[in-house]
Amino acid sequence: MQKKFIEVCYTPGDYEYYKGRFDIVVVIDVLRATTAICSAIDNGVNSVIPVSTIEEAKAYQDKGFLVGAERQGEIVEGFDFGNSPYSYMKPALKGKDIVLSTTNGTRAINIAKEAPTVVIGALTNLDYLIDWLIQQEQNVVCLCSGWKDKFNLEDTICGGAIAEGLLKTGKFTSDDDSSVAAKYLYLAAKDNYFGFLKASSHRRRLKRLNLNEDIKFCLTPNQMKVIPILKGNRIEKLSL
Repeated sequence: MQKKFIEVCYTPGDYEYYKGRFDIVVVIDVLRATTAICSAIDNGVNSVIPVSTIEEAKAYQDKGFLVGAERQGEIVEGFDFGNSPYSYMKPALKGKDIVLSTTNGTRAINIAKEAPTVVIGALTNLDYLIDWLIQQEQNVVCLCSGWKDKFNLEDTICGGAIAEGLLKTGKFTSDDDSSVAAKYLYLAAKDNYFGFLKASSHRRRLKRLNLNEDIKFCLTPNQMKVIPILKGNRIEKLSL
């Protein structure tokens, strides 16, 4: 059987090089958008509508939607919440359709939306997602959201973890040095994500905002068995 490809794309700005070549795109924004989306779907939120701009978010808010909006790591004034995963665990959100706009993650989701399948990845759903991807036997690219089209460590490490999980089955292969580097970053970090990422730019950015509890949650793997999937313009729970 011919092997399938697993690659890691470091930023949305690099996605043009991968576009159209992969069956499944896994969008990753560990700190914090995709972790928040996993938390929302795991908590029973009906759907999350990802929008790229504050203007789009405001338009949904004007229609009566609950809207989360984050820029520079902080809640945008006038919106219901930001992108803390804890904001999406509230019982009152179960069954709701909510809207989310973030600095990096929702933009990456919308950049990838024309792919055949777009799913949401984080450390919190890592092993469950890897097991599902193995079963699909399709070409996979991990799209890291980065920080304003720049490389970041935490998303790359998560992408590397997914790459390693697929490669070690023997059913997948990888051609790109970006994927090799991501895998080795993961192998270096896997025993202590929190310590390895201590000096990372976004962890320092969030620490200045007193968001250490969010950081700890986002860097604790395998807390939930859920795969959020993009259907049209909404992210819903994948039914297995």
